[in-house]
Amino acid sequence: MSSENLPQSPASALSGASSSGQKPRVAVVFGGRSSEHGVSVVTAGAVLRAIDRSKYDVLPIGITREGRWALTSDDPERMAIADRKVPDVADLAESPEGGVVLPVDPASREVVYNEPGSVPKVLGDVDVVFPVLHGPYGEDGTIQGLLDLSGTPYVGCGVLSSAVGQDKEYMKRIFTSFGLKVGPYLVIRPREWENDQEGARRRIADFVGEQGWPLFIKPARAGSSIGITKIDSFDGLDEAIETARAHDPKVIVEAGLVGREIECGVLEFEDGPRASVPAEIPPVQSHDFYDFEAKYIDSAAGIVPAPLTDEETAEVQRLAVAAFDAVSCEGIVRADFFLTEDGEFVINEINTLPGFTPISMYPRMWQESGVSYPELVDRLLEAALRRSTGLR
Repeated sequence: MSSENLPQSPASALSGASSSGQKPRVAVVFGGRSSEHGVSVVTAGAVLRAIDRSKYDVLPIGITREGRWALTSDDPERMAIADRKVPDVADLAESPEGGVVLPVDPASREVVYNEPGSVPKVLGDVDVVFPVLHGPYGEDGTIQGLLDLSGTPYVGCGVLSSAVGQDKEYMKRIFTSFGLKVGPYLVIRPREWENDQEGARRRIADFVGEQGWPLFIKPARAGSSIGITKIDSFDGLDEAIETARAHDPKVIVEAGLVGREIECGVLEFEDGPRASVPAEIPPVQSHDFYDFEAKYIDSAAGIVPAPLTDEETAEVQRLAVAAFDAVSCEGIVRADFFLTEDGEFVINEINTLPGFTPISMYPRMWQESGVSYPELVDRLLEAALRRSTGLR
């Protein structure tokens, strides 16, 4: 897909967006309380670097691991992975105690900064929020609900689609109801594991009898491959479940699928969602699967575009848009599939806030489709400014 075939973003989309009459002001909100805190900071650095400062004013707001909203440095260079360590909002905050307060009154978009012993400072209005909060307490509909209450436009999916996109169980249930094929799985709920571990083990044993090894034990509501364990016998089962439960008390158990890992990006244009060229994630040497370190530390590269036939490419693009629509998504989604040995695409999951650094798969797929990283950021902001908040 070339850039000539893409609808151009009208300058009028920003007309009147700022209540002050100045450039629209973007609050980039990142970090958060989830296990993906560091990944979120890395993503924020990339977004801050890409935002067109001639069109937008920018206010970076970091949320610490404890949940404090902090005014942070607007310095993307400090938000990169260094010495195999991800960055932290606590190291970027302007003050160890000061806090940012977003408005909850739809009649006001005024942001205030409070610091103990000082008079509150008004930081001005925010016209649109770019939340780059991966995982729970951000990507899962929580901040989307807060912003809807305050009447503040924001980038990406709304409350329902964000919540569904975070919960692998209900995501799969919705896919199935819309006729999309998913792989075999079962769910271990918190009460079951806490009160009847033997019963849970028997269910898993029955599942293995039907599906075989390996199994992937995952937190039901986490991302970036954090907390996932691949097991090939019952010996590691309890440890794998406890590893997943460290991130989410609800655990999903998935059968291993034999096939190629294919990803496809979906982006909402003025005339509706469109799919990017797909990518393939090849087997990663020295890693059992495409885990956190392979994605972010060792920078394992996918193949873009994926070496598929024209028919396969068209089919995975169709299915990616179908998944986007099934969950009522908006703005941005990455859909992940397995292409099985019999030529069938099985959807694994969608990500409503996929990895979003310039080397991440979602931006790379759109780069190959004719949309550069800065243009991608710009399109998402303009779409958010056009969209209403609340029910829509």
